[in-house]
Amino acid sequence: GAGGTISLWPSSLGIAATFDPAAMKLFGQIASREYRALGIATALSPQVDIATDPRWSRFSGTFGDDSNLATDMARAYCDGFQTSPADKSVEGAWGYESVNAMVKHWYGYGAQEGGRDSHFCYGKYAVYPGNNLEEHLKPFTEGSFKLDDGTGMASAVMPIYSILWNQSPLGENVGGSYSKWMIAEQLREKYHFDGVACTDWNIMFDNNAVESFGGMCWGVENVPVAERHFMILEAGVDQFGGQNDKGPVLEAYQMWVDKYGKESADQRFQKSAYRLLLNVFRVGLFENPYLDPAETTAIVGCP
Repeated sequence: GAGGTISLWPSSLGIAATFDPAAMKLFGQIASREYRALGIATALSPQVDIATDPRWSRFSGTFGDDSNLATDMARAYCDGFQTSPADKSVEGAWGYESVNAMVKHWYGYGAQEGGRDSHFCYGKYAVYPGNNLEEHLKPFTEGSFKLDDGTGMASAVMPIYSILWNQSPLGENVGGSYSKWMIAEQLREKYHFDGVACTDWNIMFDNNAVESFGGMCWGVENVPVAERHFMILEAGVDQFGGQNDKGPVLEAYQMWVDKYGKESADQRFQKSAYRLLLNVFRVGLFENPYLDPAETTAIVGCP
């Protein structure tokens, strides 16, 4: 897209059509080297959603509709991206050729009402008429969270935009990053994920349009912006995707102080800081954040 010569690949669905996790892993190993040569240390991928409705516009970004295949492909993808060879190691399997995998979208995105997409307000709901929501967990809990090659699990997760309609036992009908049931109770407590949770983009902001991207504040449209940030932190999310304004975050910090006390607020923010910094340190950016343009030219798009 920037006009340079980089390696060209099939879509995720295209590679999944090989039915060969080894091919997916090889792709990850090559692509991660190119990512790092371009200065990219975190990938907003893989998209491991189970694509249950062919009308859905994001079908091609998935590994298809088979949960077992998607699980194997998710594991291979994350192993390929995150694992560095021994001579490029910083600590264990992490190192200078590692790229943090932000596996998405936690969870159940592939069952959108009518095939509509939750980037838009007319597609904010995911529905499960077959009562089969648990199937959508497999690529995460049995794939991305159970890696083979030493990094353990995907280092980051992106929660779903959508409202999982009437699925939360807490009675929440809110987007994934606002849901204490989805993040605090399941992702953190039940499945022991202690990596970075990053919201999908712009979920903190208002949506003022029907057919164009805006804010995706599904289920909390009437909640003030700063309080949305507070709810996201309460749910257990660490990072605000698409948000570069510290103002609402500082307001959310003060809300935490007012509700739980300053010591609790500091501990909560420091926990997220730890998770975020860990993903910087173990890929070697602390030791050497710089690139050699000649080396980049030799690696990127190399036959």
